[in-house]
Amino acid sequence: MKKKFAFILMGNHYTPEEHKAVFETENQVTYICTVKNFDEMKDKIKYLMEEGVGAIELCGAFGKEKADEIVKMTDNKVAVGYIVHDPSLDPLFKKFFGN
Repeated sequence: MKKKFAFILMGNHYTPEEHKAVFETENQVTYICTVKNFDEMKDKIKYLMEEGVGAIELCGAFGKEKADEIVKMTDNKVAVGYIVHDPSLDPLFKKFFGN
């Protein structure tokens, strides 16, 4: 059984349908998607849990409080990590996700 991992960017002004991808290797499936707001993120995480994702990395301007809420929402069945926004990474995000 392949391990499933997700990377979610929050705060992108594009719709999630414009920037989402699934990368599959021999051992792992990685979901990459963007969400506009926290409610949309919760819906996306519910979907990813149904898909059997075991680890989710959150990136965006939502803060530790929201990340903790996601941990509670997943009932510790999914490993949740989060990256604090670092403005020096903006050029890299622009390269891959637009303005």
